[in-house]
Amino acid sequence: MLQKFFNKKRIAAGGEIEDSIMTITQKEEATIEVPFERKSLTFFWYFIVIAISSLFARVFYLDFFQGDYYTRISKGNSTRSIMISSPRGNVLDRYGKILARNIPSIDAIVVPADLPPDAEARRQMADALADILGMNSGNVEIMLASQDLKSLNPVLLKENISQDQALIIAEKRNDFSGVQLEKTAIRQYENGEIFSPVIGYDGKITQSEMNANPGYLMTDYIGKAGLEKSYEKKLQGTAGATQVEVDSMGHAKRIVGVIDPVPGSDLILNIDSDLQKEIYDSLKETLDKTGTTTAAAVAIDPRNGGVLALVSIPSYDNNLFAKGISNDEFQNIIKDTDLPLLNRAIAGEYPPGSTIKPAMAAAALSEGTITPSTIISGLGGALHVGAWSFGDWRAHDPSDVKLAIAQSNDIFFYTIGGGYGNIEGLGMSRMKKYYNLFGMGSPTGIDLPGEVSGFIPDEQWKKSKIGEQWYIGDSYHSAIGQGFVTVTPIQLADYIATFANGGTLYSPRLVNRIKKNDGQEEMVAPQVVRSNFIAPSVMQTVREGMRMTVTGGTAQVLKTLSVPAAGKTGTAQFGTEGKTHSWFAAFAPYDNPTIAIVVLVPGGGEGNSAALPVAQKALEAYFSEKK
Repeated sequence: MLQKFFNKKRIAAGGEIEDSIMTITQKEEATIEVPFERKSLTFFWYFIVIAISSLFARVFYLDFFQGDYYTRISKGNSTRSIMISSPRGNVLDRYGKILARNIPSIDAIVVPADLPPDAEARRQMADALADILGMNSGNVEIMLASQDLKSLNPVLLKENISQDQALIIAEKRNDFSGVQLEKTAIRQYENGEIFSPVIGYDGKITQSEMNANPGYLMTDYIGKAGLEKSYEKKLQGTAGATQVEVDSMGHAKRIVGVIDPVPGSDLILNIDSDLQKEIYDSLKETLDKTGTTTAAAVAIDPRNGGVLALVSIPSYDNNLFAKGISNDEFQNIIKDTDLPLLNRAIAGEYPPGSTIKPAMAAAALSEGTITPSTIISGLGGALHVGAWSFGDWRAHDPSDVKLAIAQSNDIFFYTIGGGYGNIEGLGMSRMKKYYNLFGMGSPTGIDLPGEVSGFIPDEQWKKSKIGEQWYIGDSYHSAIGQGFVTVTPIQLADYIATFANGGTLYSPRLVNRIKKNDGQEEMVAPQVVRSNFIAPSVMQTVREGMRMTVTGGTAQVLKTLSVPAAGKTGTAQFGTEGKTHSWFAAFAPYDNPTIAIVVLVPGGGEGNSAALPVAQKALEAYFSEKK
């Protein structure tokens, strides 16, 4: 209060009223009122100015320096890119028959960022989902609990769920925050067991596969075996995306935009599906007769290396893998002692037996060890070196190289391989040189994963591996495709095709061309490994010997074919029980070959008893189809 005292009012003369007030002096009033009013107001004004300036500075900073960042954040909270899987390319045989196609499927996926933040809520949701999807609740709970709750990358919960399961999840979507249904496609394979060694299968990608293939999501499919794996980049295509507005639970509300996926390319194969089926069925019949359980066969077009058929038995149904194989089904496959997942045509290694004799003949003629007119005695059916005896499968009369091929004369090939009498012999180093030239001992380069090399030994290998020197007996055995020598059926078929075409070794190819989504086709050109490495005159001599195998040798049943054929039987011993692998190799027509075929029945006995009948039926079907 400025006034300290108030006096009573009094009326002065003239009617004027005066207040008698005792006040403080004006100077004293100023010293009190200025600090209280003006200074307080000044301070308050400065405060307002500073506060407003700070707000403007913050707005400026957020707008100009952090604007893009917060724009992305806000869009991420309201919009979401939902991947649209690209249709995988089909696989067709040479005549356009579809061997692998796509059929619709639905996956249940999880977006971790949309899961309930509360652990108990996630546990309850896991129990409910497990009940609907027929899964172990503990596994679902662990899967949900292990996710990064900040991640927007979808994670697969269960693939290929049923329509009923999808409807239940869709109806209860408010109870399953973060769980979505994704329309996708799975593979459907025709005659899965027959073609799985060729086509293989695809399946959901693993973390290690994602690391090796940047750009894939955990919900993507990827080739796991066969052509599905080796041509993954061609088959996969490019995924599209749908931009949608989502609510707080991640549920789509409105489509903002769509980027269409680009379909994968189709693979058109060299495979003749009818020939493949014929060989498969014939081999199954043969296995029933012989009581054996495994077999393989390969047919090649010798003009370009195109693979016409590739069979491996036992096989597996690749549809099981495409649909999401159960643990019981998978255990049944991997516990099978006959190894159905092993592609014997490219990864089975076996002694080739007498099917290797044409290569031996070409080597000996090329090196001058013999001439086409050289005659070697049959020695009564056995060659003796010291205390050792090397027998023939039967006693043969003296013969030249053509007759030796036709009759599969072991004594003749012992002699030119290891030497005997006045014949020096090639020795293992030169034998290996020619085996290698014909493609044995190294992968053919076929467009399938998992091919092995086979094996051609030499003196140094035996010394370092076994600790023994190389004996003449080792050379004798190697000269008739026994001992340490092993090959794969694809190598043997490729080598036989070289005699069919007159001296060109190709790298076999299953895929003939790649048809892109725009209709253009990319041809897969034949790949020549080497050519003209054997003189034409030598090749012709060996070819004539292989023709004599059919006209008067060990494969005369092929004389009934509608076209002239040439071939070579093979019987290869293995183990210690006297069992033998049955081989047969052939090409036809003799003058202008369009097919070379090799059939193997492990443990099937003589080459002309198990493998030859299968090749005969295959060639009959092939040329009947051509007519």
